[in-house]
Amino acid sequence: MTSSPVLELDSVSYAYRGSEAAVVADISLAVTAGQSLALVGESGAGKTTLLRMLLGLARPTSGEVRFDGDALRLRDREQMRRFRRSVQCVFQDPYASLDPRQQVRRIVGEPLRSLRIASGAAAGDLVGRALERVGLPADAADRYPHEFSGGQRQRIAIARATVCDPRILLADEPVSALDVTTRVKVVDLLAELKETTGLTVVMVSHDLSVVAALCEHTAVLERGRVVESGATRSVLGAPSHGYTRRLLSSVPRLPVGG
Repeated sequence: MTSSPVLELDSVSYAYRGSEAAVVADISLAVTAGQSLALVGESGAGKTTLLRMLLGLARPTSGEVRFDGDALRLRDREQMRRFRRSVQCVFQDPYASLDPRQQVRRIVGEPLRSLRIASGAAAGDLVGRALERVGLPADAADRYPHEFSGGQRQRIAIARATVCDPRILLADEPVSALDVTTRVKVVDLLAELKETTGLTVVMVSHDLSVVAALCEHTAVLERGRVVESGATRSVLGAPSHGYTRRLLSSVPRLPVGG
């Protein structure tokens, strides 16, 4: 029995106001519970626009975004309340996505307050658990973002995104701003969270090694259209489209030997 999609794009197109050219055109994708889907492609392929529509931050020009089988209605407060609790995001830059004026306790607890999930001591307990889950020490809650490394800041961002136990995590280039060693640790953390909590993950990434490590399914975008999609092992291991093959061939390889 196949699970119903939890998040779905149905023939979605998007064009900026005043422009006749579509940034994305006639895209249909579906993600079922517990799946991980990567959106890959060059800059300008439409990946971030798709992510904005999946987050409910942009309305499609045509087509529908569906959540639990229902069309996402941005003006439906009750539906959007359920959606915001179920869908959270980790952004690319851990330096820009955290308010430098706030302690980590307040940063991580923000979804609990805004979604009216918990406050006071109950919120403090949930923040402590979220920080522990991402491998940060207990005293991290009382410190400020500038006191942490880039990798630790991204862990704080992941703690904030997961403190309310969302069903779906959307990640926009979550490790691209990190050094290689830290990148591996954060990818391992995301994989562990996915395994232990059953998170559904949709990730935008230029890094095909990250995609191969974290995502079971991949959709390749070129100029706003999906040109290839399927199991990551097949898409990256035996690509059928010339554009995918060009993406793979552009990955730098270090020479072996002296």
